[in-house]
Amino acid sequence: MSFPLLTATAALPAIGAIATAAVPAARRTAAKWLALLFSLGTLVLAAVVFLRFEPGGDRYQLTESRAWIADFGVRYELGVDGIGVALLGLTALLIPFVIVAGWHDADPLETKSTRWRPTQGFFALILMVEAMVILSFVATDVFLFYILFEAMLIPMYFLIGGFGDRAHTGTDESAATQRSYAAVKFLLYNLAGGLIMLAAVIGLYVVAGSFSLSEIAEARANGSLEMATSTERWLFLGFFFAFAVKAPLWPLHTWLPNAMGEATAPVAVLITAIVDKVGTFAMLRFCLGLFPEASKWATPVVITLALISIVYGALLAVGQRDIKRLIAYASISHFGFIILGIFAMTSQGQSGATLYMVNHGISTAALLLVAGFLITRRGSRLIADYGGVQKVAPVLAGTFLIGGLATLSLPGLAPFVSEFLVLVGTFSAYPVAGIIATSGIVLAALYVLVLYQRTMTGPVQESVRSMPDLRARELAVAVPLIAVLIFLGVFPKPLTEVVNPAVEHTMSDVQKKDPQPEVEAAK
Repeated sequence: MSFPLLTATAALPAIGAIATAAVPAARRTAAKWLALLFSLGTLVLAAVVFLRFEPGGDRYQLTESRAWIADFGVRYELGVDGIGVALLGLTALLIPFVIVAGWHDADPLETKSTRWRPTQGFFALILMVEAMVILSFVATDVFLFYILFEAMLIPMYFLIGGFGDRAHTGTDESAATQRSYAAVKFLLYNLAGGLIMLAAVIGLYVVAGSFSLSEIAEARANGSLEMATSTERWLFLGFFFAFAVKAPLWPLHTWLPNAMGEATAPVAVLITAIVDKVGTFAMLRFCLGLFPEASKWATPVVITLALISIVYGALLAVGQRDIKRLIAYASISHFGFIILGIFAMTSQGQSGATLYMVNHGISTAALLLVAGFLITRRGSRLIADYGGVQKVAPVLAGTFLIGGLATLSLPGLAPFVSEFLVLVGTFSAYPVAGIIATSGIVLAALYVLVLYQRTMTGPVQESVRSMPDLRARELAVAVPLIAVLIFLGVFPKPLTEVVNPAVEHTMSDVQKKDPQPEVEAAK
């Protein structure tokens, strides 16, 4: 029996979570280093998965299958495709940076109304989220995926509600109230989507007699599985609603600005750069893979919602006064681009959407974590409380600028490649939608450059005059992320080689071919 590499990759952070939580309360530093070591070990295993994956091989590789709940046909079934391996790598790459960036975020804060902040619990919860997300990217049993999809809400709820941002303009009581509100809103929105998905999962089993993606695909190929059109559409809607909440897609997005605003910067990265990618990934794997006809039927509506997300998110980002909420609304706009690329049903669009998931995760992590360092120094999230930072902390300002330029998809940085592919794929199939989507690029330039101008340039405000520049620990977070953004911006081939074959499988599932360009015959 071959070594269960995928299980080991997910199990290592879960073991690390238990070990970190068990460290004695007084040994906070030991707990931090233990969590970091387990996250680095997971990164090594993820690299092995990436190297062992063969882009031209079987659709699902490194497969594992064990009976789990035999009476209900549920199996512990894992397998990774090109899209899953790219997102697994993203998750394993970012978690060590999240841990290092949040090194002091859960240290005890001694004030008259602030309780003990359990450092061990903070890092244990991060590792537990990592384990569940990795498993969700490799689960090929629908019921197993559903369990993970819902279970990851529990540690995220405690990370948002229990470890909020200390840079709050109100009292400690109002800060706690807003954290609780954000955490409950996050939980209720995602639980509502999950419950609707559960009904669809049960319906799928009734129709297909299996939860296994490979068995369902085989049954469809040999003609033994036939879904009525109305049944397929209802099941599609049940799955899509849950994924649209997680993604987040307008108008189901309202939980995200609250959650990101009240969470610490590393937890905000965990939300938008890692956990939310489960929603867009699942649209490709489950919506298009299980319900191809219903996906094509829903395409006009989904593209319309994606366009609204792009423009709406960008417009609200322009008007924000809070740095983290600005980045949250920018992410809503970026997720609109990802969903647009998925449902454009072209190979360029879907390749671009997958690359966008990876590149958005890296660029958002770079911008948000540097913004977190800035906010920690000043103790405020309000843009108006800054000015002239580049004169007193030039390295901080420079890394902030590069993260912002990546967010607006500057050529030479990783997000440009993915956004370009999404727009090319959309233009070829839906020209009007492509034209509308380009407005998001213009607005992105506006909100990023205005944010930089108001915080980093101009006269030095008295409150930032003594602000220190980035320290060694913070440079260890910012510099590698920027290096990855530049590397993938000029050489995206390592990702495209892995992603493109998986996209071809998805295009085959929905029986779509790229539209041929219209060329006038020479006279």
